Amino acid sequence: MRRPPPLPPAAPPAAQPTSGAPSRTRASDLPDQEQASSPIAPVIPLSATPGSDASNRPIAGEPFPPADDNPVRLREVWSAARARRKALRAEMRRFTGRQRRRRALWLGAVTAVVLLVLGTLGAAYSPLFAVEDVRIIGAQQLDTGAVQEALAGQVGTPLPLVDESEVKAALVAFPLIESYSLEARPPHELIVRIVERTPVGVIQTAAGFSLVDAAGVVLSTTQTPAAGRPLLSVEGGTGSRAFESVGRVIRSLPESILTQVTAVTATTPDDVTLSLGGSNASIVWGSAEDSAYKAVVLATAMAARPPASVSVYDVSSPNAIVVR
Repeated sequence: MRRPPPLPPAAPPAAQPTSGAPSRTRASDLPDQEQASSPIAPVIPLSATPGSDASNRPIAGEPFPPADDNPVRLREVWSAARARRKALRAEMRRFTGRQRRRRALWLGAVTAVVLLVLGTLGAAYSPLFAVEDVRIIGAQQLDTGAVQEALAGQVGTPLPLVDESEVKAALVAFPLIESYSLEARPPHELIVRIVERTPVGVIQTAAGFSLVDAAGVVLSTTQTPAAGRPLLSVEGGTGSRAFESVGRVIRSLPESILTQVTAVTATTPDDVTLSLGGSNASIVWGSAEDSAYKAVVLATAMAARPPASVSVYDVSSPNAIVVR
């Protein structure tokens, strides 16, 4: 019998993987035939470009990359910046459109008001509103024709330009005017409202008999006493406190009693005495306090006992009147 051929030698044992890692077979561990029959993928280096390392820096000994053939010019930079600014402005206009519309509305309203005011003022100061008629209101003793003639210089003046100082200078010539006020009534009328002074009596002076009001202002002077006005005899003249008291007493009298008074005397503010010319009776008034109440009490007493039957009415104490 023939002896069988010997068995080939056993292959060396492969390295055991550690900690459960999968077994990897290197190409060098395969037999030459298996290496030839098992293709292996080529290894590609991780460098970004040839001739440079990972940080894109040239490697020593390698030439620098060629320069760009089309460099960026300054005009192109300016054009890009201008386009960017234009885009920013467009965005700002888009986001602020509502605010600009609101501002335009306010500006239009203010402009309309200003134009309206300017137009009104221009018309008011033009001859369209010039004075053509001067109307006097409140004059009873004054001659309205004389007052209108004194204010004739205001005719033709625009109503807003009427000079109050000139009006005052014209009305000073009328002592009966205590106060006045001006009222412009467009388009052409100027109204003068007058408050006249109220005469209280006549004072005898070197020039004659002067008609005065409660403030001592001389309204007129004549050679004979004014009819229907009492003759005043006051210690200290028109600037004294006694004259002030006399003026208050006379102005508190009702017309029915005032027409009967022919003379008034006073040496102090507390001893005013009135004389009734038709009956020669006198009225002891005292001070000017409670003059309105005293006038009511006196009217009642004179109605009960007429002046022809008495000589004195003493109302200095109105709660205890004395008739003699």
